[in-house]
Order: sequence, then structure tokens, then C-alpha cells
Amino acid sequence: MSAPIPSTAVAAEAEALADPSTDFSTALINKRTLIIRRFLRNKAATLGLILLILVILFAVFGNIINRGINYQTLDPLNIASPPSPDHWFGTNQAGADMFALLVNGTRKSLLIGFSVGIFTTFVAGIYGSALAYFGGWVNRIGLFLLEFMIMMPQLLLVAIVMAGRSGGWVLLAVLLLIFGWMGTARLVRSLTLSLVDREYVKAARYMGVSSFKIITRHIMPNIASLMVLNITQGIWIAILNEVSYSYIGIGVKLPDTSLGLLIAQASEALQAYPWMFWAPVLMLTAITGSLALMNDGIRDALDPTSQSGGRA
Repeated sequence: MSAPIPSTAVAAEAEALADPSTDFSTALINKRTLIIRRFLRNKAATLGLILLILVILFAVFGNIINRGINYQTLDPLNIASPPSPDHWFGTNQAGADMFALLVNGTRKSLLIGFSVGIFTTFVAGIYGSALAYFGGWVNRIGLFLLEFMIMMPQLLLVAIVMAGRSGGWVLLAVLLLIFGWMGTARLVRSLTLSLVDREYVKAARYMGVSSFKIITRHIMPNIASLMVLNITQGIWIAILNEVSYSYIGIGVKLPDTSLGLLIAQASEALQAYPWMFWAPVLMLTAITGSLALMNDGIRDALDPTSQSGGRA
């Protein structure tokens, strides 16, 4: 039983709280608040966050400010026309509004990027932590499967599965999820090996806590900094993969659209119709640039020795 707190200490604390001149600038704050403060004090990271929010708002509400023009609606009187009051970003060779195409393409690329980035990180965290936690034959078999999947020809398999299918952004996202978690899982496994013998993990085992709860509640939170960084990095890697696959013709296809498909369609007519090319390229640059700035800011905010975010 803990000793009772002396009444004099209670009175002194109450007097300090009641004194308006008391300086609380050195009051303790929790870790989450400290990380958020350090992130927001990083001007470049804050700029990246604002830019990403603007891109998301554009993808969600862009059609509203564009007078509800659908990306599949064709204007036969304006074929490959430059930007004008009727079509702010011009039209393509079929007469489709480039602003509407950019809104829909940005939305699909963001959906692919966020879904793949979040789910691959979660799957990698569970798989890598489980290998290190169980060890033994589970670790050996799981590591063999991991190395086998890493050596599989990802580009060839994606091309075979996507061949002859129209649209396909959901299928492409699933394929990127299947092939996008192995490297992170191997890294998570190596980091978790140093955690499975900690006292709190042993105590949870002795108390009869299930293995899944130990992994998700006691091990994964201790590698949360790595998980957060891999989410932001995984998002932009997934978007760049989508752009690459769509550019070479094995990603998103008509009648759907994405940033990669828009860039592929406009690259052959760059000199004649530059507005068709630069709009999706600049949007892709805004997305990847904002995520890169945020990733650096998150890394510095999670690092207690970093001084880039100032003192919180």
C-alpha cells in the first residue's frame, strides 16, 4: 500500500495551481502531443500536409466547382481545345474535359495509393511480428515464403493478370497489395526480434493473453514509428507504381482513368497538346512532393534527437 500524500504537499500544489503567476511552460505532455507539436513546427512538413489536404479536397469536390461536368461527357465542338472559360484545363482528342478527367484520375490514384499504403503496412506488421514472436518452424517457413514472394517477377505477373481487362483499378490495387508488403515485413521481423524477450511481453504470455493481442497491443505499438513512416512511403510508392503500370499499358485502362493513364495518353502529343500532359504531371508532383515532405517531418518528429522541428 502506498503511503498517504502529506497534507502540506497537497496544500502547496493547490496554492501553485491557484497562483496566476505560476509558469506551466515546463509541464509534462504526453508523447502523442509532443510528436504533433514537433511535426507542426516543421514548416516544410506542414506545407506538405496542407498541400496534400488541398489535393484530397480537389479529388473529392473538384466536380462541384467544375459545374458538374462528367469526365465521360464529350464535347464534339471542342476537340483537343486549349484551356478556355468553357473548359478550364482544355479538352483531349475525344473532347472530354481535362479538368473532370484530372479530378477523377487524381481520385483513383489516391484511392490506390492510400489503400495499398495502409493495408500493406498493416499486413507487413502482423506478418513480420508473428514470425519473430513465434520463432522456430513458424519463423523458418514464414521467412522462406517471404523470400520466395520477393523473388517472384512482379511486373510479369501483373501484366498477365491485367491483360485484356478494362478499367481494373481495384484489381491493380489488389495486385499492388499482394506484392507490396514483403520488404516491410522483413524489416519488421528484424526489429521485433529485440522485443519478444521484453518483460511486458513475457508477462502478457504468463497472464494468458492471446498471441494476436500480444502482437497487436504490445509489440506493434512499439514499432509504431516505423509503421507510420512506411504508410506515407507506401502511399507514394503505390501511386508511382500505378503511374508506371498504366503508362506501359498494364494498369488502369479505359473507360476508367488515373494519373498514369492520363500521362500515357498525353505523352505522345506533348508538343501539340501540352495542357493534356502537364496537368496530370503537376498533380502527380504535388502528391509525391507533399508525401515526401510529410515523411521527412514525421521521421524528425519521431526522432527525439532531431532538432529540425524545434523545441516543443
